[in-house]
Amino acid sequence: MARRWPNLEQLSLRGLKAAPSQVCGSIRLVPLLREQVREDLRLARRSYGEDLTVVQLEDRTAYLGYVPHALVLSWSDDGTPAAAFGGQLFPRDGRRVDLGVCSVRMASRMARRTEPHRLRFLPLHLAMEGFLSLHFGGPDVAWQEYSRQAIATGLSPRWEMTYSGREIQGLEEALRVFEIHEGQVGVLLFVADALASVFVTPHPDDYRLLHRSLLEDFFGELIYRYGWLYDSATHFESRIDPERVRSLTDLRSELERVRKDWSDFQHTLTQSIMGQRVQSQRIYRAGPFQLERFMTGLQPTEENHIGEAIVREDGTLEYLKSYRLSAAQVRRAYLLNQLAEHHWNLDATASGQRCTREQLILRLNNAGFGYLLHEHVLRTAQKRERERLRK
Repeated sequence: MARRWPNLEQLSLRGLKAAPSQVCGSIRLVPLLREQVREDLRLARRSYGEDLTVVQLEDRTAYLGYVPHALVLSWSDDGTPAAAFGGQLFPRDGRRVDLGVCSVRMASRMARRTEPHRLRFLPLHLAMEGFLSLHFGGPDVAWQEYSRQAIATGLSPRWEMTYSGREIQGLEEALRVFEIHEGQVGVLLFVADALASVFVTPHPDDYRLLHRSLLEDFFGELIYRYGWLYDSATHFESRIDPERVRSLTDLRSELERVRKDWSDFQHTLTQSIMGQRVQSQRIYRAGPFQLERFMTGLQPTEENHIGEAIVREDGTLEYLKSYRLSAAQVRRAYLLNQLAEHHWNLDATASGQRCTREQLILRLNNAGFGYLLHEHVLRTAQKRERERLRK
């Protein structure tokens, strides 16, 4: 009988314990400790030096972006320790092209098996490619309002602008000075107490090697702006009260109280995202492990993340990396979802959104999808909306 892997259904830190956070300016890092560390899954980093990476996808489209490094997954099927080799031992990955003004890496697939029991994948780019491909084909019915380009090529090209971790004010200094705990396998990264990313690795040694790789991750505009707008995070302090300590039992009780205070505070910071339902897609099965990418419900009124996860056959979360979507990115995805649900019919979609057809067209244009519509349709909507506002 074929084994069944449980797909990731909600974001959870089950099996991980959060240590008290460390704060530097507006950056807050919450260390994540793994209660049971196994040796049969390891992650290693492979650095790239090109200015641009072009990834050929299975559907004959291409993904272009700056990819500073890949992650290489090594595993064993029987629970025996898996070796985490250095980047210099990995086989050649893709082809490098020097164009003079820039260098380009030509790669194949977001996740690609390079050797037996070894898988190379592009962290965060795997998730972003799934987000960009959302309804990428465009209208499934040739409605007369849509342009020839929209009917022929859909949303191609589709792009999003992001910021490197090195551009997040204070992050590099925070990663330099923060303590790495014994047994730490991950971190919750907050900027001005907004959850920017969750990063979890299978093994403490993997996290130590990948700790500063957060600087090479990309972040959305919200996180970038928070880093510059705010110079501090919320102050929280919980101390042992010496007046309550008269014995070792009292000291133990006070310590447990302090730990609970920190846990409750950190739970408050993450309650908007942890436990939220996600849509996941299986990318690759690696022995008793499954690599997936996920996205939250894409509701404009909620906090939304995309990311990747590796889940063990028993449901244990072994790897997680997330990216927080900005409000503008969520609005774009939400509009596409609504159009697709109504078969790209503008009148039906407007009715579902309780707005006029003209208002929907203008929302599409403001979201950057004006190129999908015929120019005269857009001009007519703008004219009618101006006339409505004059009345």
